[in-house]
Amino acid sequence: AGMGCIACHATIDTKAHPGAGRKIDSARSFSLAQTSACKSCHEDKFKQYEGSIHASLLRDGNPTAPVCTDCHAPHAVKPKAARLALKEIPCQKCHGSIFDAYAGSVHGVSRSKSDKSTAPICSDCHRAHDVSAASTSDQAKNACQGCHASVLRSHQEWLPNADTHLQVISCPACHSPSAKRRVDLRLFDNVSQQRVREKEGVPRFEMRARSVDEKGQGLNALAVQSLLKQFNSDGNEGRTTLRGRLEVSDSAEIHQLAPKDKALSECTVCHSAGGNAFQSVTVSIVGPDGRPLRYDAQKDVLNTVLSVDSVRGFYAIGSTRIKMLDWLLLLTVLGGVAVPIGHQTLRWLFRRYANKMREEEAAGNAASGASNQATDRK
Repeated sequence: AGMGCIACHATIDTKAHPGAGRKIDSARSFSLAQTSACKSCHEDKFKQYEGSIHASLLRDGNPTAPVCTDCHAPHAVKPKAARLALKEIPCQKCHGSIFDAYAGSVHGVSRSKSDKSTAPICSDCHRAHDVSAASTSDQAKNACQGCHASVLRSHQEWLPNADTHLQVISCPACHSPSAKRRVDLRLFDNVSQQRVREKEGVPRFEMRARSVDEKGQGLNALAVQSLLKQFNSDGNEGRTTLRGRLEVSDSAEIHQLAPKDKALSECTVCHSAGGNAFQSVTVSIVGPDGRPLRYDAQKDVLNTVLSVDSVRGFYAIGSTRIKMLDWLLLLTVLGGVAVPIGHQTLRWLFRRYANKMREEEAAGNAASGASNQATDRK
């Protein structure tokens, strides 16, 4: 926009430059101070940044947390930075392993072939300025469906209960076929309809989880129930529940998406005894900075009757490996069917008995009437 040097370097006297110079503590401190220049023109973006993970890290004293000039080269600022060539994307400076995984994915390969590719990059899923962990909301799912608008319809053609699957299974869980998976049991607030979030300076989650994990071997089914009771104390009964979600456990592998013909589509991968996807379990909430806080749980929390809350969102009779729950459900169904059948049977038997009694009474009355008439004639 035709901005000259002094638009950002307001302390410079162009007529006497370079002058005697001035002392600065470090290049980093100078970069931090210069963010005020960015804010003077881009206040809206700056506000978004202040709500990001990056800004949270900066406030916590992280010396490498990125600021404006770490992503936007200060003397070579480009418009529409989100459409940079793959090699120019700044995220790779800090997130090397994740970016390498992305570069080898179906999206990264598409971008490497053409700078005009519309395949998503980091900011499409994590946003550019208010950067957040995509796993703590529907942000990632919405990003996927934003490009793949027909995803529900295409899955319905072969996948039973496709809508439920898309709600409780993350896209990478199937589209990163070689990745390790886990079930994340998320504490969910039924009133706000959002995941439970840890308050700043009040580390309740880990403290409560450790208090019920007496042996330090991960939460068992009873411990998970105790943890829920703690979050539902003080008159909040039933407010906090669990919502299970199958997801990829490694942050790099999440980004290693394969072409759709390589995606998992066999039901037995999940719906079989001892399925690998159900061997790792965590319980989580959202941390103050927007990143998930997780605590390990034992895999048996998904296999006992006490796990009803844990698998509420994705329980399927005969397919979730909770045999006792399967039997209880069958008994409930049979009981539900038996009640109306039993009721109708009893009504039929009662009517039959009542009709028989009326017939006997009528026959008795007829016999009595005939006897009386005979007596009268005599």
